[in-house]
Amino acid sequence: MNTPTQIPFDPTILTRRDALKTLSAAGLMSMLGGASLWGQQAYTGRRLGVALVGLGNYATNHLAPALQKTQIAELRGIVTGSPEKVPVWQEKYGIKDKNVYNYDNFDEIAKNPDIDVVYVVVPHGLHAEYTIRAAKAGKHVICEKPMASTVAEADAMLAAAKKNDVILAIGYRLHHDPYHLRAMELARTEALGKLQSCVAEFSGRPNDQRIRTHWHFDRELGVAGALWDLGVYAVQAQIYIAGQNPTQVTAQSFNTRPELFIECEESYQWQLEFPNRMKSEGAAGSNRSENSFHVVAERGKFGIKTRAYAYNGQVGYINDQPMICTPVAQQAPHMDGVCQSILAGIPLRTPGEMGRRDMVVLEGVLESIDSGKTVQLSKRYL
Repeated sequence: MNTPTQIPFDPTILTRRDALKTLSAAGLMSMLGGASLWGQQAYTGRRLGVALVGLGNYATNHLAPALQKTQIAELRGIVTGSPEKVPVWQEKYGIKDKNVYNYDNFDEIAKNPDIDVVYVVVPHGLHAEYTIRAAKAGKHVICEKPMASTVAEADAMLAAAKKNDVILAIGYRLHHDPYHLRAMELARTEALGKLQSCVAEFSGRPNDQRIRTHWHFDRELGVAGALWDLGVYAVQAQIYIAGQNPTQVTAQSFNTRPELFIECEESYQWQLEFPNRMKSEGAAGSNRSENSFHVVAERGKFGIKTRAYAYNGQVGYINDQPMICTPVAQQAPHMDGVCQSILAGIPLRTPGEMGRRDMVVLEGVLESIDSGKTVQLSKRYL
């Protein structure tokens, strides 16, 4: 079973197939001004201006640097409640005065033709507010994961995007990561036979001070601690490996340090049931470090055993052989991919509807914990 490891994997094959559903390859190339959707030549067409809403760690250390590597997306604006950050960003990235906003005057972005796309990077509990405001301003939106605090908020976000004729994408960068795309392909093609089980976990162990002070552990802003911040990655992996939406969820929570975890639980675990009967377990927590997923099939196993959901450093495997992939800076192809969808009218890899689906599952986890019962999910999807 060493052969699959040696087959060069083209991480753009899914993009190519999706594109052909809507446009011919030649037509798409023409529409994008000569830029190959699969990166064969430099892009020379129209670029889309991006404004980052919220200048915290992720925007500062990951999105902004990635926007220096993109070919279609271009950093042109910022929205921040910290005026001291403005001159730093302007000097580093050449942001024009007219493209700088705060949270009070954010709605004026509607009048700014420099900005085509707003990337919402505020705390989870504020995603709905700023996504809806951006949509009302007529701007396309990328909302960082998880999509919202509730399914009801996700519905309102989707409705705002539809009403204002803008796209709404979710910041699921791993849909542009070669290791995850390889795993998706192995699962979809049943390269190792019928899938039998999947175990996915993303957990960490922050220090006590971070738990006491970081918004991730605040109910209003972080919603449900590790479940919302990390658990959504595990849910994503479980679903894309199964290739189906889960029909039900049974979940449990644990709290060994109640003096620290006051507004959320320390750890969560859940079991998803799928129509294909694949067993699937997920977990997210704040009491240990684990960053992996493992899949067992009829004729072998595959997965990512180290740094599965990280920005880099993934270690994947197929049976007893390494998974051979060329790493990428995930955020850059993700943002360019969204912009390609806008320009070419092709389906998004990570649409708002996907984010809503994951909210259904996360809400189901909390409901199961509260009730102590299995929660049926099938009728809750769009």
